[in-house]
Amino acid sequence: MDPVEAEEQQAEPPDELVVVEEEEGCAEVDPTRRFIRYDESVGSGAVKTVYKAFDKLEGVEVAWSRARIDDSVMGSSKKMAQLNTEIQLLKTLKHQNIEKSFASWIDEDNKTVNIITELFTSGSLRQYRKKHKKVSIKAMRRWAVQILTGLEYLHSQEPAIIHRDLKCDNIFINGNGGTVKIGDFGLATFLQQQKTKSIKGTLEFMAPELFTGVYNELVDIYSFGMCMLEMVTCEYPYSECQGMGHIYKKISEGKKPAALSKVEDAELRSFIEICLAPVAERLPASELLRSSFLQNDVSIPVPPISVSLVSSVKEDVQQSTNIVLRKGDFLLKGDMHVTDDINLRIRFPDPSGCFKNADFRFDVDQDTSISVGQEMVEAFELPQGSIQIIAQLIDAFLLMMIPKWVPRVVVCPVVSESAHSYITDRIMNCSQLRLAVPG
Repeated sequence: MDPVEAEEQQAEPPDELVVVEEEEGCAEVDPTRRFIRYDESVGSGAVKTVYKAFDKLEGVEVAWSRARIDDSVMGSSKKMAQLNTEIQLLKTLKHQNIEKSFASWIDEDNKTVNIITELFTSGSLRQYRKKHKKVSIKAMRRWAVQILTGLEYLHSQEPAIIHRDLKCDNIFINGNGGTVKIGDFGLATFLQQQKTKSIKGTLEFMAPELFTGVYNELVDIYSFGMCMLEMVTCEYPYSECQGMGHIYKKISEGKKPAALSKVEDAELRSFIEICLAPVAERLPASELLRSSFLQNDVSIPVPPISVSLVSSVKEDVQQSTNIVLRKGDFLLKGDMHVTDDINLRIRFPDPSGCFKNADFRFDVDQDTSISVGQEMVEAFELPQGSIQIIAQLIDAFLLMMIPKWVPRVVVCPVVSESAHSYITDRIMNCSQLRLAVPG
């Protein structure tokens, strides 16, 4: 039997609903009376039920998650305080690949945690994949990039946030636009707070070091690898095993699921194996995002980045020369005389079809090309693919200005529109750019 289906069959019925506000088809509202919960369930598990709800303030449908609190937690003021801290954490997470949380509270009378999040039209990635059997590797690459981008955001927090229960059931998708987001943070924890040796999570997706209680954010990378395996094969990991004891033994011994041998694409299988490697060899999300498997897609022609010099006269009559980089409709301008204070301007097409300019300061010690790209995509509601374009333009500029700069993305081919020797020299003197120059 499918492990998730078995879990759902064993799920206990939700607590009896308390009618707080009577409206047609409605059951319950939150303490602020902003959200109305409907009787319609959109998902359930052993300890949690998710209902469709309505946000009266915004006029949109949302998801209302209701999970039971264990008696051992209810009886401990310390554990209750930590639980409250963790659910409040969800509202602070702002990222295009992290499920939005609008409100959360603990109902001590009914022993439940209630969390209001955005509603996903296509459900979980697992449900979506079971419904759509024929999915290209190209589409899976796009899903993988979004998941890893979300993990990179979580793991870069201070302190780091570990999901600990990442699986396709906890990754959600809006099928009309292909947007993928990580959700269901019921087991998420601060890295500095994890001291427990208790095993929490879904066994088939758990990294071996979780059994020891000594682990870090790389356990999410292992789980991501298992998610990739399920996405590719449409099989739950270790489905060949008989019982949890058998699965535990295999994971403890470092034996991979039988489904891995069914992955025919060698590059894809190698990518999954990197994610499932022993923790000392496992790569973080930031490095996986730079892997050749995710960066290279031979079916899509890669437009080059063109570089030119533009001279302008400022109000004080001083002449200023700027480097301009273009890729498609995106344009980035920066001063050629770079100091510690790097100011850039980027022009981009917004969803309305017009062009916008954004001026920003780039801090080489704290910012990355990807983090800036993420901020712009979120701030201006740009397509997901814009992150890669913005990051490539920024990294190409910084590679020309800072010889030891380490790019976060693979910079696509760079060509010079200007006969100015400065441009040609900078490109040819940078190994990471020189290799990309045609001819």
